[in-house]
Amino acid sequence: MSADTPAATSATGAPDTASDTGASDAASDTGASDAASDTAGLRQRIDTTKAHPARVYDVFLGGKDNYPADRQAASMALKANPRGHLDVRHNRDFVRRAVTALAGEVGIRQFLDIGTGLPTQQNVHQIAQAIAPDSQIVYVDNDPIVLVHAQALLTSGPQGRTDYIEADLRDPAKILEAARRTLDFDRPIALVLAAVLHFIEDEEAYPVVRQLVEALPSGSHLVLSHLSADLNPVPINKVADTFRKRGFSFVLRRREEIGRFLSDNGLEPLEPGIVPSRHWRPDHAADATEARGAAPEHLEELDHLDQGQYVSIAEATDEDVNIFVTVARKP
Repeated sequence: MSADTPAATSATGAPDTASDTGASDAASDTGASDAASDTAGLRQRIDTTKAHPARVYDVFLGGKDNYPADRQAASMALKANPRGHLDVRHNRDFVRRAVTALAGEVGIRQFLDIGTGLPTQQNVHQIAQAIAPDSQIVYVDNDPIVLVHAQALLTSGPQGRTDYIEADLRDPAKILEAARRTLDFDRPIALVLAAVLHFIEDEEAYPVVRQLVEALPSGSHLVLSHLSADLNPVPINKVADTFRKRGFSFVLRRREEIGRFLSDNGLEPLEPGIVPSRHWRPDHAADATEARGAAPEHLEELDHLDQGQYVSIAEATDEDVNIFVTVARKP
């Protein structure tokens, strides 16, 4: 799929990935018109008056696909925790390291990324296919704006494949049914749940993960990151309060409660286990989410929200991190 080809929509509500095989990048006039209509319809479904987690996350990563309500939520979160943007960017870097390890060391070739968020650097398919070009990735999110921009998530090389499903994590049956169009559930799959479970209450979160993991074959892995109040409780609890006031569910689980997502499902954590994000196999690679090249006088002109993207995650200390991460294997 070329960079300027509109993504068509399949019967499941996911962009059609037939052209990802490299067979054709050209869309017919009718197909282009239908895709444009689909995009217009999707944009009408986007509620710009309410913040959405995917778009707030985009703000912290220096993205442009967000609205004033999202920036206001992000700004209030930063007032509560002025270094909070480092949690978001450390989470993103953990995903890079985890996918790199699974694709490069373990040999995983299939990834199911739920709670994808808006396209950013580096996306799971970019990481995995740089190591193994035949990797297949399915992205899942419930924000229509992510579907509008899903074309950027569907730029698979000719040997691999990517797909996108518009669905809510709370509907695992729908996700699994649609994911089977692309993924082979007889072969190991990496389930990526990065910074998404803290938006779901206990009575839904644990059963959802159980249903997803039960569907995975032996040799599959769970990539998990989750905000917690165990590490630096004062600032992160203030952040949680700001999000709850905006109508989000926001659950700061303790380390042992996060561990239940593994133990309840018989998963075996890889070394180093459940640790703060900056301590999971650090490789000190360049920070892909860091903006570079701003002159000091330019930085002074930016508000605190925009200045954060110029701060390297290498500057973070344990006092800046409130997120536990782990990768675990299904025996």
